[in-house]
Amino acid sequence: MARIVVFGAGGRVGRAAVAEAVRRGHAVTAVVRDPDRHPELAAAAGVAVVRGDATDPVAVAAAAAGHDAAVNATARLDVPSVEHFTAAARALLDGLGRAGVGRLLVLGIATTLETAPGVRIMDDPQFPAEYRAFSQGHVAEFELLAAEAGPLDWLMVVPPMDLTPDAPATGRYTSAVGTVTGTGRISHADLAVALLEEIESPRHHAVQLAVSH
Repeated sequence: MARIVVFGAGGRVGRAAVAEAVRRGHAVTAVVRDPDRHPELAAAAGVAVVRGDATDPVAVAAAAAGHDAAVNATARLDVPSVEHFTAAARALLDGLGRAGVGRLLVLGIATTLETAPGVRIMDDPQFPAEYRAFSQGHVAEFELLAAEAGPLDWLMVVPPMDLTPDAPATGRYTSAVGTVTGTGRISHADLAVALLEEIESPRHHAVQLAVSH
């Protein structure tokens, strides 16, 4: 059994990651901004719900102390994308280092994947500017992790464009490093399977791992 801390546990992917971790017998700390808004997390066996902020290194260290791995499933739409994702990356690097957590999985976005060598989805001239701006936050996050992670073993897991909220887990998915793969869709439950498998048996490190059905 591992101890896993999930930042952004109140979101759809975060909740799926918590559920899959519990199903596999792990102990989970679910970090949310307002625990009162997530009674379903508090009611789950094996889950401790705490208030925290993935962009605050002190809060990260406090929530992550005693854990083996961390997942960052946070996102913000009320602040610029680059600001949030780089702040979270810096806080996680600092806080997880203080807490002695060795493995970090962060969620990426499909638009940063390559469709051909050196050509990302977001590089298409017809790609909407507002979506490109949001995607750039994940690009900046990846670059910061690559430059500053030091000994931390990290991985960016990238789902496809089409995420199916309520479909059950099949336990099956395809993966590829840095490039589009599969059908272009996946359930939240199977995305959580991919996350947990990379915690239980880490196979990829310091790359974008695209996962899809």
